[in-house]
Amino acid sequence: MKYGFAPSLMCMNILKLEEQIKILNKKADFYHVDIMDGHYVKNITLSPFFIQQIRPLATIPIDAHLMVENPNDFLDELKKAGTDYVSLHVETINKDVFRITNKIKSLGMKVGVVLNPATPIDEIKHYINRLDKITVMTVDPGFAGQAFIPEMLDKIRELKEIKEKEGYKYIIEIDGSCNEKTFAQLKEAGAEVFVVGSSGLFNKDEDLEKAWEMMMSDFNYSLSYKE
Repeated sequence: MKYGFAPSLMCMNILKLEEQIKILNKKADFYHVDIMDGHYVKNITLSPFFIQQIRPLATIPIDAHLMVENPNDFLDELKKAGTDYVSLHVETINKDVFRITNKIKSLGMKVGVVLNPATPIDEIKHYINRLDKITVMTVDPGFAGQAFIPEMLDKIRELKEIKEKEGYKYIIEIDGSCNEKTFAQLKEAGAEVFVVGSSGLFNKDEDLEKAWEMMMSDFNYSLSYKE
C-alpha cells in the first residue's frame, strides 16, 4: 500500500514559503491548510487568502481544514482560491450536513469530515458513504505540538473495517502527533494519509529536504515494526 503525507502548512517557515512549497511539491501528496476563526478553537491561523497565494506554486491538492463555527461562510472563497478538499468538523455541520456537502460537491471540491477525539463514528453514519476523506484527530484541535491520544487507534480500526466491509472509497487521514513515535501504531490501525507538522517534519532540520529524508527514514523503519 502507498501511504500519503500532508504537510501542515501552519508549521512551515513562512519566510521561506516559495522555497519550501517547491520542495514539498516533489514529495508530499496533499497540502493541509488549517483555517481557524478564534471561536470554534481558541486560535487564528491561515485563511482562504493564504490558499490563493500558494495555489500558483502548488502542484498537489490543497485541503482546507475548517476549524470554524460557520463553515458555509467560507465555501465560495475556498473555491475561488483554488481549494481541492474541504474538511469540516462534524459538530459544525450536522444540523445541515447534506446542504453543505452538496454545495461543496457542486463547486467541484471534495468533501472531508474531521472527527475530534471525543466524536464517535456514529455521528457520521448517515452520510459516510458520501465522503471522500475522513480525518481522525489524535489530539484535541486548535494547537500544534500536543500529545498523542492512543484511544484513537480503535476509531481508526473501525473506520478501516467499515470501509472494507461496505466498499467505501474515503481516505483515512490522521491529524495530530504523526511522527516516529506513532507511525507504526497508526499504520497498523489503518491510517492511509498522515498530516505531518512540527514534530513529524518541520522541526527535524532547518533544511526541509533533509527534514523530509529524516521523516521518511522514521516512517520506513516503522513499516517493519511489530507490536
